[in-house]
Amino acid sequence: MKRIGWLLVALVCHLQMMAGDIFVATNGDDRNAGTREHPFATVEQALRQAREWRRLKRPEVKGGIRINLESGTYLLQRPIFIRPEDSGTEESPTVIRGAAVIRGGIRITQWTRGCSDVRVAPSLRNKIWTAEAPMVGNRILWFRQMDQGRMATQFGTFFVDGGEAAIQTPSVKMERMLNFNTKERTITIPTPKQDLSKANLLEMVVHQRWAMAILRVKEMRVMGDSTIVSFHEPESQLEFEHPWPQPVINGEKGSSSFCLQNALELLDEPGEWYQDYPSGRVYYYPRESEILQPQDTFFAWPFVPVLKTLIHISGTPERRVHHIRFEGVNIMDAAWTRPSEQGHVALQGGFAMIDAYKLQEPGLPEKAELENQAWIERPDAAVKVSYADDIVFDGCHFANLAATGLDMEKSVNRSAVRHCSFYDIGGTAIMVGTFPDQGFETHVPYSPKHDEDICDSITLSNNEIRHGTTEDWGAVGIAAGYVRNIQILNNDVSDLNYSGICVGWGWTALESGMRNNRIEGNHVYYYAKQLYDTGGIYTLSNQPNSFIRRNRISAPVKAPYATNDRAFCIYFDEATDGFTVEDNEMVPGSFGYNKPGTNMVIRRNE
Repeated sequence: MKRIGWLLVALVCHLQMMAGDIFVATNGDDRNAGTREHPFATVEQALRQAREWRRLKRPEVKGGIRINLESGTYLLQRPIFIRPEDSGTEESPTVIRGAAVIRGGIRITQWTRGCSDVRVAPSLRNKIWTAEAPMVGNRILWFRQMDQGRMATQFGTFFVDGGEAAIQTPSVKMERMLNFNTKERTITIPTPKQDLSKANLLEMVVHQRWAMAILRVKEMRVMGDSTIVSFHEPESQLEFEHPWPQPVINGEKGSSSFCLQNALELLDEPGEWYQDYPSGRVYYYPRESEILQPQDTFFAWPFVPVLKTLIHISGTPERRVHHIRFEGVNIMDAAWTRPSEQGHVALQGGFAMIDAYKLQEPGLPEKAELENQAWIERPDAAVKVSYADDIVFDGCHFANLAATGLDMEKSVNRSAVRHCSFYDIGGTAIMVGTFPDQGFETHVPYSPKHDEDICDSITLSNNEIRHGTTEDWGAVGIAAGYVRNIQILNNDVSDLNYSGICVGWGWTALESGMRNNRIEGNHVYYYAKQLYDTGGIYTLSNQPNSFIRRNRISAPVKAPYATNDRAFCIYFDEATDGFTVEDNEMVPGSFGYNKPGTNMVIRRNE
């Protein structure tokens, strides 16, 4: 009898293995059969195999298809595209799983120690290493991120080596501007100590209240102890015409701050790097703990991102993607190049403005008091999902991603992100829902023609988000726009330059479809490191029957360059309404309010 039992177990295991297992390995070949013994080389080929099984109604589909990624690093040459034809069913999902690393970057090799460029101080020339930039598609790769270091800055910028020391790292060092001239479109600053007259890629990072700007420098006119700086288009017009948020001169706590970056003349601290133009040559000042030798292992060499998006799950309103799961996969190295190409002037939450200017009274028919017109662009994302249902990311790791980590953009339903970790994210870690962009003025109340366009019934639970908003300080840990029935539960969110968890958009008291949202059991701490007008939990607009309960929220960090003290544990920004806020562990009375509605219940928060 025991023998028969063991045979039955073995038979069940064998049948499960036959049911729909496809194997991928770094030493595989896409001409193989995709078995364990003869695996494919790419995820794309495995998806194609699964797609064919479903199209032909093969028996392997029964019980689900499992694409098994053997451990190793998979370097993508194009995004993984998952389409409606890849969809599974509730009984037969498609699961992509394995402790593999999917990377959208390329490594830089052939480093040479020593640099003779006169722009580098003589005392540092023997400490600088140089390499030629990789060629991608017969062109020099231009990049803004390198996972081994940070872009060269005037004063040294924010960077984390990892581990428990991460949240102890000092903030970026900045200096106060002297004048902000909207008529002449110039910023006056103290004259830099370095001679930057030949720094043709120089950028200015501007601290402006709850957002930041990255402006490409066009000209610097030295006037003794002060220097007048002008900027390239299109960011120059945007920076000086948009009314909110702009820099402050002589505010409550002084003027707004800036730092300069992206010049070889500024490369003077370990961990900094610079890419020259037009040669593409890369200069790197390694830390003492780093040894760049030809015999070093694969992971010792710096990676630079090539792709902006690594995984794109995209359906249409008529044909949706559904029942796809990622389990235990590592997703790394995605690029963000917008500031190098057109500057970056953000409105809020990492959304760059593509046009903006001040309206005179009265404002728009939809909002008479509006003066701050803005049309925005959604940030790039390493993983994008739209028009999809039952999409799950479980136990995945997202790291070294320059803009948004994971973005459920539009019309995503019954989906989940759980037990995932997000580390070293340049923008927002997880973004969900509609933030009206492009031709839709973002302050106009949003009311979609098709109700299903709003993201519905998404759960974000038990995720860890640390060391985010490194490229765009105004991004956040978790951002939800126009959503309903979203559950943000038991997440650990920390080490951010602006807000922790943000739900809502639109600055409107009108009914917009947002409702039944839960923010519960989260731990939010070490936020507001750079910007202000912020909250550990931050809300906008009317969201009936929504809850903020049993969260643990530390006091905000005292941002060193803030020009006022508007930072709170929970911030109800414009027209917030419909929330019950109770039993949160926080600094007593640490609420911020901006025109809240009358249907708020706030009790037992201390």
